[in-house]
Formats: sequence, structure tokens, C-alpha cells
Amino acid sequence: MRKSAISVALVALLVGVAGISTPSRAETGQVAVVFTKGGFIIGVGGGEGVLVLRGKRYPFTVSGMSVGFTIGASTTKFVGRALNLKGPASIEGSYAVVGAGGAVVGGAGGVQLQNANGVLLQLSGPRVGAEVSAAVGGVTIRLKG
Repeated sequence: MRKSAISVALVALLVGVAGISTPSRAETGQVAVVFTKGGFIIGVGGGEGVLVLRGKRYPFTVSGMSVGFTIGASTTKFVGRALNLKGPASIEGSYAVVGAGGAVVGGAGGVQLQNANGVLLQLSGPRVGAEVSAAVGGVTIRLKG
């Protein structure tokens, strides 16, 4: 009987240790991006940004294209959060964008994007320029070096 009590205690201990192992937790980082876009019908844009996670800076490039109604050019300085990060590399990938927006000399813009890694970018910021768009497009983020 004593042997079975020890076996039960060992099993309980092993289950307890397995339960203590820390699952990878999603983190939140700060993001700043400068994105310039222009076009007529097909809009093309690009820019640079930085992810700040755990006190470290991770610079990245942004490229994108939209197809639909786009006229003009604008530059937007976005700031915001990157949610559901599982390390800095999880920010990389393609983000789907569907929406309509516009800026005429100093308007404001906001966007929420998500990639296949589950990373959610919540960004907002002022636009400078004259651009009106109602387009479907995408944005790709790649970490530098």
C-alpha cells in the first residue's frame, strides 16, 4: 500500500512540474512607421519603421500596394501598438488591408492590420498631402539586417 502512495505522489509531482512550464506568452510592443503612398488607380507605397519590444529597437521596412480608387499622394507618420507578438520576428509578413480613407493637407489616419502570425497592428497618425482612396491592398513588413 505504501508503494502505491509513493507512485501517486510521484505522478502528482510530475503533473505539477509539467503544469508549471511557462507557455509562450504574447507580448505587446510599440511601433512607429513613416509610410509614403501615391498613385492613380494603383497606389504604391513604402516606408520604414521601428518596433520597440522589451526595451530593444528592431528597425523594419514596409512596402505595399493597393488596387482601386486612389488619386494623389500622402505621407503618414503612424504610431501605435503591435499586439500578440511572440518575439520580434513575428511582426514580419503580409498584412491585409481593406478600407477607405482620405487626407487633404494635414488630415488624420488610422488603421488596424493583422498578419498570418496573429500579430495585430493598431496604428494612427497625421497624414500630410492630398490623397483620396477606396482601395483593397496589402502591406508587407520585413525586419532589417
